[in-house]
Amino acid sequence: MDSDTALLQLENISKTFPGVRALDSVCLSVKKGSVHALVGENGAGKSTLMKCLFGIYCPDSGNIVLNGRSVNFKTPSEAISNGISMVHQELNQVTSLRVMDNIWLGRFPMKGKFIIDEKKMEADTRRIFNNLGIQIDPFIKVGFLSVSERQMIEIAKAASQNARIIVMDEPTSSLSEKEVAHLFAVIRKLKEKGCGVIYISHKLEEIFSIADEVTVMRDGKVVTTNDVTDVSIDELITLMVGRKLTNRFPVRSNEVGDILLEVKHLSLRYSPLVRDISFSLHKGEILGIAGLEGAMRTEVIEGIFGYRTKSGGDIILNNAVCNNSCCRMAKKNKFALLTEERKYNGILPGMSIKDNISIANMEKYCSAGVINDKKVNKEVDWVINTLKVKAPSAKTKIRYLSGGNQQKAIFGRWLLTTPDVLLLDEPTRGIDVGAKYEIYQLIINLAKQGKGIVMISSEMPELLGIANRILVMSNGRIAGILDSKDADQEKILRLAARHL
Repeated sequence: MDSDTALLQLENISKTFPGVRALDSVCLSVKKGSVHALVGENGAGKSTLMKCLFGIYCPDSGNIVLNGRSVNFKTPSEAISNGISMVHQELNQVTSLRVMDNIWLGRFPMKGKFIIDEKKMEADTRRIFNNLGIQIDPFIKVGFLSVSERQMIEIAKAASQNARIIVMDEPTSSLSEKEVAHLFAVIRKLKEKGCGVIYISHKLEEIFSIADEVTVMRDGKVVTTNDVTDVSIDELITLMVGRKLTNRFPVRSNEVGDILLEVKHLSLRYSPLVRDISFSLHKGEILGIAGLEGAMRTEVIEGIFGYRTKSGGDIILNNAVCNNSCCRMAKKNKFALLTEERKYNGILPGMSIKDNISIANMEKYCSAGVINDKKVNKEVDWVINTLKVKAPSAKTKIRYLSGGNQQKAIFGRWLLTTPDVLLLDEPTRGIDVGAKYEIYQLIINLAKQGKGIVMISSEMPELLGIANRILVMSNGRIAGILDSKDADQEKILRLAARHL
């Protein structure tokens, strides 16, 4: 690459963790005013490479050259001060603070030495939001915002740092199509200013919409770097997984049986938009739930699971009323909930894989207050082997696993409770195409065992690929239910856009 166009060069970066060689002599160059996509399976080393750049990890060897100058950032603050910003896949925000506090955290505008200049902070926040077309109240607490709104705040924060290099790790994982289009407009503005954007995504269609170049990583190494015009989606998938995937979805071989679950006139006390929700779920059925951002899909399944308080309606399982008053009761009634946000209400990051898998089933392993460790190890090993969780050992802390392997571990946690109904909220969010296929196969296999599956997804091809029926929501109401054989993206969107 010509030195006058190279904004950033990573040269032979290597990084090893206990039992894992995460990066092996990785090279990457980013041009001024370009978007460089970085793709690969979970665990390929993409996020680790970016953390080495951003000063979160210290590489074991290699060189980082920024604007022609060799650098070695020991902390993220050093990286930020040198013009590098990062929008992380897992949101790192203080949810009890206001939006503008989160944007300027650690660099508040001051009046004198001890007083924060609130007026300037508000004005600067509104200016950035206006430039990016973001309509969020700077004074609202982040904890009250949706995941997509919080994602846009992180992007605004990155833009506020006047970065020359912006790393975006799965930035659209929680965004609607409209919000994705908005983000791409923002990225194009950054390109016009000469910024270099490193764009990590498992949504390969996006790569061809926004990127100029694409680098494929596998097993901690760079496989190839190409202009996006020189490769196809199928070629990228083959390069990523190291084998040819003839189909993106397994054959839907589950058979739908009798009614297993009925939800009748469900309404939620603290989510008043959710009202009069009624639907049935059959044994062996995969029922997809589609809808635009704000359709209240998550709230519905959390209400079914007892995480949210009902104000009316009934939940009937196997012809018996089982109104789940709390999560403990739902678990006792053979329900399982896989949450959308792995980091915040899924994994226990400071604990081992073993503890994360076994924690929901502890009463099964205890006798007279003593844990039968042999039984725990046997079942944890079964989950790791059956679901192909890639990890050095069961004692490894789960935070060191890739997103796909974390998701498999949480799946395994719930499988050990032998549920009849699985409620899955964006089960493949932030997961690579190879791991997605394995998750799809797992879901279909569970349905073949007679389980009832309710699955929320923002990816319509995913719902069309594995769901038997698709329930479409709009503004907290059911807009329609489609048989997947008769459905297409246009029909789903038309229902999702209805104003009920």
